[in-house]
Parts: sequence; structure tokens; C-alpha cells
Amino acid sequence: MTVNPAKLEKPSATIDDAAVIDRVVAGDTNAFELLMIKYEAAVLNRVRRHIPDEARQDVLQDVFIRAYRSLGTCRNKDGFGAWLASIAVRTCYDFWRKRYRCKETAASTLTTMQKDWLDEASARQGREDYQRRLAGKEAREVLDWALSRLSPEDRMVLELVHLQEMTAKEAAQLLDWSIVNVKVRAHRSRKKLRELIEGLMDEHRRDR
Repeated sequence: MTVNPAKLEKPSATIDDAAVIDRVVAGDTNAFELLMIKYEAAVLNRVRRHIPDEARQDVLQDVFIRAYRSLGTCRNKDGFGAWLASIAVRTCYDFWRKRYRCKETAASTLTTMQKDWLDEASARQGREDYQRRLAGKEAREVLDWALSRLSPEDRMVLELVHLQEMTAKEAAQLLDWSIVNVKVRAHRSRKKLRELIEGLMDEHRRDR
């Protein structure tokens, strides 16, 4: 499913979501492109927070395909944007769940620059400095390595709550979990991530 701007009937900002949904459900399948044009940037922005570059376009298309197929179940048509955001998060979740079935990343795959970063990071104790260094390229790659060691559930809830700073209620709505489940998983996933990074640092110190 791709977007064809030539078929647009009016600017996306003025599109009435509920009216377009009614048209699609009634059989005007081409009208769904209006919703795709309107929300493509927002969905891509959400997808890029969770999915590596090479897979983003495939996941983006998958989000809209899922939305199209289940459009009849969207009860609050005026809240289509929030409903679509929920589908986007779950699609990202499914991407990692499938990938993690056989994926295993060894510490030996870290680049020399990443290991150099570990050398410096492991020698520093200040939280502020640690947070600052996480913004760097090598630090982000080490963080991605640690995230890849988590389960799909732990990774998604950690990214939503701790990295994107959503409330437990907001994350629960997107993931269709209970707020309690989100809070518990967020706490556990953060602890697991810290243990992974600290363990990697300890291992690197022993190998020096």
C-alpha cells in the first residue's frame, strides 16, 4: 500500500477523519490514502524511535496495512490519530519480537570506538556525565546493543517510559497493558538495562 498524492481531494490538515473512515468502510478503499497522507509523518516519527533505518519503511507500510484491515474496529473515529499511534507501537513491538527469536549479539561485535567509550565511561561515576555521554554516537550504539539484549516487551516499555518520558498511563494505552504492568516492567527493564551496561563495562575492564 503506497500513497498517491495525485488522488488527494483536499489538504490533509482539513481532512475529517470520521468522514473518511466512513467512506473507506462503505467501500471507497482509495479514500484511505487521505489518512495515509495526513498521518504518514507522525507515524514515521514514532517508528523511527524504535526501528533501525533499514527496516523503517517496511514497518511504516505494515502500520498502515494493519490500520486499513482493522479500520472497522476503530470505535472513536475522531480519535483515529491515537488509535493509529497504538497500532504503530504494537507493530514495532512485533518487529522486535520476531527479530529476537533468533538474534544474539556478542560483546565482541562492539567496535574499537565503542570499547574506547566504555573505557572512559567505566572510569566515571557522575550521573550527569554519564547522561551526557549517552548522547554520543558510540554511547548510543552501546545503548542499542544493551536494548537488543532485552525482551521485546522490556525494550518497548523502557523506550516509551524512560527514553521518551511517557507517563505509565500513556504507555499503557499504547501497549494495551494495565498501568500496573507498565510500571512493574518499566522498573525491571531499567534495572536490566543498567545491569547489562555495567556488566559490559566490568567485562571490558577485565579484558584490558
